[in-house]
Amino acid sequence: MSRIITQVGFCGTSDPRGDSRPRLSEDLVAFRIADFELSNALPVPLDSSCVDAACHHDSTNLRFLPCRFPDISFPGFDSSDTTVPMIPRVFYFFAALVLAQTPTVQSNPASFQGSATFDPDGTAHIMRVVPVPSTVSPEAQKWLTSLALTRKRSAPETLAERRAHTDAWRAQDSAEARRIYPVNIEETSIVGVRTDIITPLTTPEANRNRVLINLHGGGFNSDSGSLIEGVPIANLAKIKVVSVYYRLAPEHPFPAAVDDVVAVYKELLKTYKPHNIAIFGTSAGAILTCEVAVRLKQLGLPLPAALGMFSGLADFSQPGESRQIFTLTGLPGELEPVDSHHLPDDAYVGTTDRKDPVLSPLFADLHGMPPTLLLTSSRDLLLSETAILHRALLRTGNDAQLVVFEALPHAFWYNFGLPETKEALELMARFFDEKVGRER
Repeated sequence: MSRIITQVGFCGTSDPRGDSRPRLSEDLVAFRIADFELSNALPVPLDSSCVDAACHHDSTNLRFLPCRFPDISFPGFDSSDTTVPMIPRVFYFFAALVLAQTPTVQSNPASFQGSATFDPDGTAHIMRVVPVPSTVSPEAQKWLTSLALTRKRSAPETLAERRAHTDAWRAQDSAEARRIYPVNIEETSIVGVRTDIITPLTTPEANRNRVLINLHGGGFNSDSGSLIEGVPIANLAKIKVVSVYYRLAPEHPFPAAVDDVVAVYKELLKTYKPHNIAIFGTSAGAILTCEVAVRLKQLGLPLPAALGMFSGLADFSQPGESRQIFTLTGLPGELEPVDSHHLPDDAYVGTTDRKDPVLSPLFADLHGMPPTLLLTSSRDLLLSETAILHRALLRTGNDAQLVVFEALPHAFWYNFGLPETKEALELMARFFDEKVGRER
């Protein structure tokens, strides 16, 4: 047995000349995994350059190994350069991997002193030890560990490569969803928009007049979760789910996706009463759910009975703090800093004003929104923005519930092996069962 011990921290840049250039190829890589035994059979994918110790701590016999990264491309910078200009006063991640080959070595968090220093403008430079939490299930602990140990840096994907990769992953996980949560699926279209009609194997009579609309995640440029999201909810809630394959960016920027969902909703209103309809989604689908609700209100259409916004945002004009701290996988992975004063181009936003009230519902009149369930987790990159939206809904007198799961990354409920996923899916299904079909 080997004991893997790692530590994580943040570094900040704050060059008064506006140019800080850390050499990413020599950053220390890894994540904190305290007191977690791993079998030797578990692969530890270290780069071949991680063979010599950068430093040696005699009191604990731990080695800090420098791992060279492949070049990273940032928009506007030459990827052949071994240094990458970093935006001043913005966080970037680093980590250090420590490997002790004897089972007698014990993790000692107390031996590492966390620190925080601050620039005059309040910018923080932080280093912390973050153990694998004992407050999550053993399955979640193992998953968090695997994310830390198997995460590899890769060259930036083309859009075609991203979509092919996402489609393959989605097909695999959709099959797993159907194995665990059996349903019937019919591929069809509604007013020219491709949809899947997902129905439980048996539908109670009381649920035959109820329907849920699912809007998949995938960053608005791919489909990462249509059946993965819709299948479990149809099975658990025993309610039909219409999964909408809205048009994607960059070919179809905002408001194409909103228009597609509004068209499907208007068509469903011919069959279902609005208090028998709910809309929900994860990530991009959560964002789109809120955008559609605001657009329906603008159009004077009756609003649905409920909304499910599972890890989303409502403001494209500035990033929440959690996006400066977490990646899609939480602590592991590459993190490109975001300067809120100079936001990068966004293919979904296109040329739309980022404070447009439909694109960014935080700037809309949110009075009278349907009852809303919001889910996130404490290592979710959209944790801050989900919480900001929740507060905006509360300020305008809405029925809004926020549930934050411990220590898990973005959209963890796609992982069907976690007890936390089962709990999250049951929360969603119970919410829709309680809210849909009730006159407001």
